[in-house]
Amino acid sequence: MRDLFNNNDYLGYKFPEPQYLGAKFIHRGWIAKYIPESADTVLDAFGGSQSVAYMMKQLGKRTLTNDFMSFNNHIGKALVENPSITLSSEDTDILFAENSNPEVFNLMESLFTNLFFTREEAAFADSFRSNVSKLDNPYKQSLALAVMCRSMTRKVTMGHFAHTQALNYAADPARIKRNRSLIRPLKELFLELLPQYNAAVFDNQEQNESYNENVLDLLPRLEGVDLVYFDPPYCNSHADYQSFYHLLETFVEYWKDKQFVNGTKRYEPKRFSGFDKNCEAIDNLRRMFELSQNIPIWLVSYNDRSYPDIDTMKAMIEPYRDVKVERKTYSAGRGGKGSVAGSSEILLICIPK
Repeated sequence: MRDLFNNNDYLGYKFPEPQYLGAKFIHRGWIAKYIPESADTVLDAFGGSQSVAYMMKQLGKRTLTNDFMSFNNHIGKALVENPSITLSSEDTDILFAENSNPEVFNLMESLFTNLFFTREEAAFADSFRSNVSKLDNPYKQSLALAVMCRSMTRKVTMGHFAHTQALNYAADPARIKRNRSLIRPLKELFLELLPQYNAAVFDNQEQNESYNENVLDLLPRLEGVDLVYFDPPYCNSHADYQSFYHLLETFVEYWKDKQFVNGTKRYEPKRFSGFDKNCEAIDNLRRMFELSQNIPIWLVSYNDRSYPDIDTMKAMIEPYRDVKVERKTYSAGRGGKGSVAGSSEILLICIPK
């Protein structure tokens, strides 16, 4: 075991605190204890908020991170893969310029006006998105998208988009008193958050990479990985991420060929995950472990309220690895059914037989 807080040149950098259901931000020091110093190349297979991948980068590892959601991949590009590129005031001037193509870039206004944003704010988001491609570096583009997505979650109570009460909450004086971000402009929030993201960019002298794939497609192509961290969606205990963060994915992808359904205007069809439905999860978890046989060490985050249960998870892993179960009990809720008080965060430590 190791201590995350041992002397390390990169630990002075700070990951911008996420507002993301199921994020392992508060657990990253605990997870780090089980990453051996001998593991040079590591993979975060379900990067999500990217807080664990960023921690791996801080430990000086060559860090590969993956998430099948595009907006999460942009966080990985901006803060894990990116060694040095930040956004300047000249870049923000480009981003805040008038809409460069209003006939094309009007998706946020047409979908989300009077649902999550006022018309003015939705039009600003469209204008911003129209100018991202004018930035002269792909890491700048990813950084811009990552910061704007975070700004959007700041404006919505609960930080997700699976409800239709955003503007009602933003008109409630009591809620505004607790969270003034509900009524602050996106531009103001972006400028407040940007210094935190710029300051989080650093070079750990490794060739880090961020992928945007289904993990079952990615694993067969990777070689030389010493450790993989799996944090799959927890059936029955955490959010359907495509439903909860559909607006961010729509903003980043800027789809014109999707249907937008139900009261929240979620895109349809969803992308195939294979891990977020009970009827698919077990077969795909088995397939994931089978495809990981060439990676010596596995760390698997899970929750004791999830499906399949921990004993079933162990049984799927034990043909390939010896398994030890570590447990942290939540003393207070953290959002999502799997992190209520009394439930436990599980880390399965899987090492060669």
